[in-house]
Amino acid sequence: MHVLQPTHTKLSSSDSEKLLVKFNIALSQLPKISKKDPAIPEGCDTGDVVKIERTGEYAETYYRVVI
Repeated sequence: MHVLQPTHTKLSSSDSEKLLVKFNIALSQLPKISKKDPAIPEGCDTGDVVKIERTGEYAETYYRVVI
């Protein structure tokens, strides 16, 4: 992983459900990320939710569903 690349973490199924309830959305409403993306952690399958954490000046957290 490159030093400038944001951290990508696979969420557990219970954490994914909590996220969807918190924002009152369906899984299909999350932005998508390709399963072939090199930043995706190993073991991610289609339908998994990935948490992307940026640090520094633009520190934010994003969520994507793997397609």
